[in-house]
Amino acid sequence: MGGHDPYSSSKGCAELVSSAYRSSFLQDAGIALATARAGNVIGGGDWTKDRIVPDAMRAFRAKQTLLVRNPMATRPWQHVLEPLSGYLMLCQQLISEPVAFAEAWNFGPNEEDAPQPVSRLTDALVESWGEQAKWQLDDGARPHEAWDLKLDSSKAKARLKWRPTWGLERMLDETVQLYKAWHNKADMRAFTLHQIESYQRKRSA
Repeated sequence: MGGHDPYSSSKGCAELVSSAYRSSFLQDAGIALATARAGNVIGGGDWTKDRIVPDAMRAFRAKQTLLVRNPMATRPWQHVLEPLSGYLMLCQQLISEPVAFAEAWNFGPNEEDAPQPVSRLTDALVESWGEQAKWQLDDGARPHEAWDLKLDSSKAKARLKWRPTWGLERMLDETVQLYKAWHNKADMRAFTLHQIESYQRKRSA
């Protein structure tokens, strides 16, 4: 837990503070506090700067080359609907069995899909977008980033019976299709609801 950079360390700090408050104050007051961590989440609607998928979508829409800082860094990529399904399952359990489930939880991708290098993600994004999309190494200054990130979701799988639903290729395609729909001025509410329904059907299969 933690890391050499402020972002990674902040996650460790959040867990320590949550655990301390849970043990010192909340348990005796009957308040169930759980914390949940996800992998590197992707999906439509994110336009944050310096995140690989939003940066890629901006570059591809503008017919520019995507600049990638660390193509060999590995990350536990997952579609945003995956951890959200886990969060909802956790909330259900906190209501029914608050003492047993008021803990720290991880919701990450399947072992066969993680960790994956940034280069595989960008290659897949380029292929899915088409239209002369491309990327290249950014030779500029790079802030410190963790090289390899992993997430152990075995507890969520064993105790919550939660499982990731979409593999890497499916999650990347669903992500790009949503950005393309937005680019083409589609009805985004209808598109998003259809995507959620598709995910739920696959999850229930």
